[in-house]
Amino acid sequence: MTSHQPAKPGNPLKAIFAHRLAWPVIALAALLLLNQLFRPDFLALRMQDGHLYGSLIDIMRNGAPTILIALGMTLVIATRGIDLSVGAVVAIAGAASCAYIAASPEPGSPATALTAVLIAVVAGLAVGAWNGFLVATIGVQPIIATLVLMTAGRGIAQLITGGQIISVSNDNYKAIGAGYLFTLPVSILVTAAIFVLAAVLTRRTALGTLIEAVGINPVASRLAGLRSRNIVWIVYVFSAVCAAFAGLMISSNVTAADANNAGLYIEMDAILAVVIGGTSLAGGRYTLTGTVVGAFIIQTLTTTVYTLGIPPEVTLVFKALVVITVCLLQAPKARKVFARLKATARPAAMEPAKEKVAL
Repeated sequence: MTSHQPAKPGNPLKAIFAHRLAWPVIALAALLLLNQLFRPDFLALRMQDGHLYGSLIDIMRNGAPTILIALGMTLVIATRGIDLSVGAVVAIAGAASCAYIAASPEPGSPATALTAVLIAVVAGLAVGAWNGFLVATIGVQPIIATLVLMTAGRGIAQLITGGQIISVSNDNYKAIGAGYLFTLPVSILVTAAIFVLAAVLTRRTALGTLIEAVGINPVASRLAGLRSRNIVWIVYVFSAVCAAFAGLMISSNVTAADANNAGLYIEMDAILAVVIGGTSLAGGRYTLTGTVVGAFIIQTLTTTVYTLGIPPEVTLVFKALVVITVCLLQAPKARKVFARLKATARPAAMEPAKEKVAL
């Protein structure tokens, strides 16, 4: 008879580090701890006039547009695509909404603000449908299709604003980016609501599995009867709508539309957030939670730069070093190299002990 021995419990620490979110979370915690060391009140929260204030709240509020765009980018990348036009969509949404408010006979009314929001969302839907049409129907490479709108879209925003910065005065519109609700900034609550909606739709329904199937093998999924074109349309529309909400937040926060600078290079931060969060650019499996953590890392890096007093000319180098380090730590090939080095170093460290036993 063979005795059944109980299985040895695995190393919980090793299991934690093997998780795809381990290193991004560690990097975020390290950045927060570094800021806390230089500013003892960095992690402190305070209530003032019924509103919650603190550096953590600032990071979440300032990072809300990046999180929104990164969420949409995650689903696009999961289908083996890319969306470089999100920065231009930010500019278009802000320009269209502010131009409407400025030209309205009642620029300060709630109805005007609501209509401006609807205009921005419709603009996002139209742009997303255009990108989806080029990629899914015409068959244009995603990087080319969205690069066209990345260039032309900012020109469209310039046409809407007439090349000028349009300032508006509407308290209801301003509340989107600078207002508070239930002690928290409205932008944080809107971002959280969209995150929950995306998580429910992709993880509690078949949509998430279909997106992964298209990203892993689009030919096989099409032969299996999956309408991959519809999936591609959906993710590009969702990405553009997220960018439109980000444009609303950015423009309402400063109560102005700057078509030239609004959302400039934000697509790069979004892609970095997606990669840091553990989603592969090759498509397939993705993680929305990891994307949020990656976006927080990007925003915390910016805050750390100001906290440490790093000169502006080396800011991008500092951010690049941190991003590269996090990506290397979670890359499978890099982990194998580290494990191999650790395995070769271990016998060398044990040699003196063996010689001592032999004597």
